[in-house]
Amino acid sequence: MSLDWMPRENEVKDHALHRNPHWGKQAPSIIYEKKPLIDPDGNFIPKLFVAWITLNNPKQFNSYTTDMVKGAIAGFENASLDRSVVAVVLTGVGPYAFCTGGNTREYSEFYSKRCDEYGQYMELFNHMVDSILACKKPVVCRVNGMRVAGGQEIGLACDIAVSSDLAIFGQAGPKHGSAPAGGSSDFLPWFLTAEDAMWNCISCEMWSSYKMKAKGMISKVVPVLKVDGKWVRNPTIITDKYLEDGEIVYGEYKTGQDFQDGRAFLKAHQADADFELLDKEVNDIVWKFANLFPGCLIKSIDGIRQKKKFFWDTMKNDHRHWLAANMGGEAFLGFGAFNTKKITGQDTVDFIKFRQNIADSQMWDDKMFASVMGKPRE
Repeated sequence: MSLDWMPRENEVKDHALHRNPHWGKQAPSIIYEKKPLIDPDGNFIPKLFVAWITLNNPKQFNSYTTDMVKGAIAGFENASLDRSVVAVVLTGVGPYAFCTGGNTREYSEFYSKRCDEYGQYMELFNHMVDSILACKKPVVCRVNGMRVAGGQEIGLACDIAVSSDLAIFGQAGPKHGSAPAGGSSDFLPWFLTAEDAMWNCISCEMWSSYKMKAKGMISKVVPVLKVDGKWVRNPTIITDKYLEDGEIVYGEYKTGQDFQDGRAFLKAHQADADFELLDKEVNDIVWKFANLFPGCLIKSIDGIRQKKKFFWDTMKNDHRHWLAANMGGEAFLGFGAFNTKKITGQDTVDFIKFRQNIADSQMWDDKMFASVMGKPRE
C-alpha cells in the first residue's frame, strides 16, 4: 500500500481564504493586523498573535461601507483559520467612535430605491455578523467610542466587550428609516428584560457605558481622559449610585449646567484620549484566553454563542428581505434626511406631517416625500 498520501514532515497547509486586497490603511477601509501576544509583564510571546480588525473611517464615525463589510468578513475568516492567532479584537480608529453602523451617505446616494441592490448588501452584512459568531477564536469588542445602530449590533455579536467610559450605546433605526434588525432585536431580548430590550430598540435613546455595565451588557468600563497626570471619569455621567425621586440614576447623564460643563470639558480634552487602561484590559482578557486549552475554550464560547445564533439565524433572512423592500419607502426618506442635514439643518423628516399624509391616504410618491423633508436653509 502506497503511503504517498501521508503529509510530508513539516508540511503546513495554508487555510487563508482572503488576501490583502480586502484590507488597507487608507480610509475608508478595514485595517487587519496581527499583533504579538503580550504577557502581563509586557513581553512579546514568539509565534503567537492577536488579530486586530479595525474599522477605519473616522471622518464618518467609522460607519462601514460595502467594501469595509467585505474587509471585516475577510478578517474574521482569516483569523478563524490562522493557527497562530489566539484571539480577535474588533475596534475602530480614533477617540470618538467605535462604529455608527452602515454608511448613511452610501445608503442615501446609492442604495435608496435600489431595493434589490440593498438586499445584496444585506446579504454581505448578514455574512459579517455570521463571521463574528462563527469565528473559531474568541472575539473582544474594544469600544473606543460611540457604538450605535449597526455598530451596536456587530458589537453585540462579539463575545466580550470592554469600553471607554466616553462611549455611548444605542439604536437609531426607527428615527432614521430603519429597524434594529441587524441583530439587536434578536440579541437584546436574550440579554435584557423584555421591557429594557423593547425600549432600547425603539426609543433611539443613548445609554452610557456605565449604564451598559450596570445592565450586564459589557464587561468593563475604564476612563480614557488623563488630565494633569490623573485619570478623569466621564464628566457628563452620574457615576455614583444614589436615589433621586425613588430611582437609581447611576450611569444616567447629568442635567442642566452640570451636563453643559461636562460637555465643555470633553470638547477640550477628548481628542487627546489615552487608551492605556482600555488596552490593558484587552491584553488581560486575551492573556486569560491564551492560558486555556484552545479546543475547550472555543467549545465553551460556541456553547454561549449558540443561544445568540438561534435567534439570529431564525430571523436574519426575513430581516434581509424587509430591509431591502424598505429602501423604497421610509429608509429612502430617513437616510436622505440624515444625509442632507448640512443643507437643511435637520437630520430627520417631519414625522407628524408624514403621519398626517398617511392619515389622508396619500400616495407614497415624490411629492409626498418632498413635503416631509427639510428645506434648504437660507
